[in-house]
Amino acid sequence: MPPQEDIFVEKNKINFKVLSSTMLNNWYWFVISLIICVFMSYLYLRYTAPIYKSTSRILIASDQSNTTAGMDALTQALGGKGSANTVEAEAEILKTKHLMEKVARDLKSYISYSHKGQLISVNLYKSSPFVLKIFGSPDSIKPYTVQVKMDGAKVNVFNEVINKHVSLYQPFILPNLGKVEIEPGIGVADKNATYIVQVSTIGQSVGALMKNIEVNIPVKLVDIIALTYTNPLPKFGEDVLSKLIDEYIKSNIDDKNKIADSTIAFIDNRLIYVSQELGHIEGDVQNFKQENKIADIAAQSTLLITSTGDYNTQHDQADIKLSVLNSIEKFLLDAGPNQRIVPSGALLEDPSFAALVDRYNTIVLAKEKASLSQTEDNPYMQGLNGQIAGAKQDMLSSLRSLKKSLTITKSKIDARSGALSGQVHKVPAVERKYLDLTRQQEIKQTLYVFLLQKREETAISKTSNISSCKIIEPPLSEGPISPIRTNVMAYGVIFGLFLPFAIIFLRSSMDSRISSKEQVAGLTQVAIIGELGKGTMEDGSIVVSQGSRTPISEQFRSLRTNLAFFLSGNEKTILMTSSMSGEGKSFIALNLATAIAISGKKVVVMEMDLRKPNLSNKLKITNDVGFTNYIVSPEIKIADIIKPSGTNSNLFLISSGNIPPNPTEIILNSRTDTLMDSLVHEFDYIIIDAPPIGMVTDAQLLSKYADLTLYVVRQGFTIKDQLDIPQEIYRNKKMKNIAILMNDVKNDSAYGYGYGYGIDLEKKGFFARIFNK
Repeated sequence: MPPQEDIFVEKNKINFKVLSSTMLNNWYWFVISLIICVFMSYLYLRYTAPIYKSTSRILIASDQSNTTAGMDALTQALGGKGSANTVEAEAEILKTKHLMEKVARDLKSYISYSHKGQLISVNLYKSSPFVLKIFGSPDSIKPYTVQVKMDGAKVNVFNEVINKHVSLYQPFILPNLGKVEIEPGIGVADKNATYIVQVSTIGQSVGALMKNIEVNIPVKLVDIIALTYTNPLPKFGEDVLSKLIDEYIKSNIDDKNKIADSTIAFIDNRLIYVSQELGHIEGDVQNFKQENKIADIAAQSTLLITSTGDYNTQHDQADIKLSVLNSIEKFLLDAGPNQRIVPSGALLEDPSFAALVDRYNTIVLAKEKASLSQTEDNPYMQGLNGQIAGAKQDMLSSLRSLKKSLTITKSKIDARSGALSGQVHKVPAVERKYLDLTRQQEIKQTLYVFLLQKREETAISKTSNISSCKIIEPPLSEGPISPIRTNVMAYGVIFGLFLPFAIIFLRSSMDSRISSKEQVAGLTQVAIIGELGKGTMEDGSIVVSQGSRTPISEQFRSLRTNLAFFLSGNEKTILMTSSMSGEGKSFIALNLATAIAISGKKVVVMEMDLRKPNLSNKLKITNDVGFTNYIVSPEIKIADIIKPSGTNSNLFLISSGNIPPNPTEIILNSRTDTLMDSLVHEFDYIIIDAPPIGMVTDAQLLSKYADLTLYVVRQGFTIKDQLDIPQEIYRNKKMKNIAILMNDVKNDSAYGYGYGYGIDLEKKGFFARIFNK
């Protein structure tokens, strides 16, 4: 991989060593964040109401007869939906607002009581010291909130609008609620406490209940429905589930009783009609006997009755069946398009017709249940309407077929009875007429007894109706399920550690400036000659002196030693440059020259930043004659521009002179070569303070005279992308022997120092350092 690609990879990867060091240096933020987040977790657990889960399970048992089950199986085989109530359908019924509204009314969940606390209010479900009784209908109330204080039998009801003082059981008027009164509850009242009463509409209460309930089918192959209700009040959750199951069971039984009630009503109507006919016939028999003075006609017609008894019996049965068929047919035709429950087909004692009746009634009941949550336009409802119409047509077709069959049978019986008519003519007319009356009386009596029998059978079957729902697991609460203490505290610890980590990491990632030596090493292949720490003097003057043992002095001495590894033989010229102004190259040039001069070497510093010279000012030396004067004035000699520094006898300065309009051309002058040759022979070290290379080309022009180029990088000041400049110089060999010098390196150690690592000499206390950061 080419070097530039290596540098690109270094720029875009995470330096875990630097990151770890940064995290450790900011350990106090982790401690502070951890304390705050754990404390916030504690407050959340302290003032958040725990959530409990109430659960219950019910079994949906099949209650279909064999005939109905067989018809449904046939219907499903032909591609129909069948009439059986599936577990999915029952689960949907349990989710309907119709059932939940009954629960809300029974539990009066639209009224809630709570004890007002300093931060949160505590719900007083079934433990309130009083009860608000609303005389009006719950459907007419509107949302309203009042506060209540109790002192014995005296009650103070107030809010932002009203302030009433009443007694227990004293009716009064509240806005949105109408006439109300306060009655004692089961709890003990605290006269210093404030209680809150919140009244909502039925719709709001039902919506709140529906939001917290879940109806699921745990196993598809098992007819079990699981009910779950989540609420801060476990007892309330259990009561909601219990009441919901009770209302569902009651509704289920009511549906089953509709068929029996319809059959009993039909039989009662027929009994009234048959009873009236039987009374008329019995009156005719009585009048006939009185008019004809007949005492015992049975002995006279024994032989005839014996011979025609069988035919009469068959004839009577045919008449009974035809009468029942006509009645049921009339019932179906009178119903028109209305979908009514048809009386049980057991009246005809015909299994196939009874199955059709059961199928029709089951579909009608299924539609009634589905209508609680579906509209008539729903495809499912339209499908049920089609099945109901088809079932009704099947029953009418079956009735007509039965009537036709019974008519043929009756005709055959009449034909056979005609054979005996000759013998009947021999019976006196009075006896024959009496026999006709008796036969009609027997028919009506048989029909009357038959209807009574069926009515009792239907009534008995009604009393034996039970719900298809069986509670296999009563409502029971568990929890709390939220919040879980260990999880919340764990989240607090994790967030307390993650927050400062994320902030520090993002700050480090988004920081465009150099922050460490490792970062420089990762962004460029140029060698690092040394590091200089943060000094105590901010004016940029000389901090190195004879006998000085300050950390910054030792670092300059260490840098002086490191020069031996980069300079060899007669190499003595050092060029100082940087990316931009303010990185401390002039400060370093003076102090490095001082450190070398202290060792007994003769050093000259050249102020070659011709655009912005400042070395003369720092040393308080006049800048009237300098390098530019030497270049433009041939009469000025080299000795004229070499000035003592005034700080050390071995340290000299060549100032910039007057600021020229064309610095580049001044540097390219041939006299510059003459000057540099003379200095090389006269001095042990030459330090050239050049302008920033990232701004002008002067440093590159001067680099041909340098044996070593020190590129100054200031921590927290130099921009990362500016390291592309020394990297490009190194890769393209634009300058001879380039090295990077780190300046203003900050060390967060508590005490001590080491060569190559600077520290802030100002001592601070523990908390002072934390808050300073």
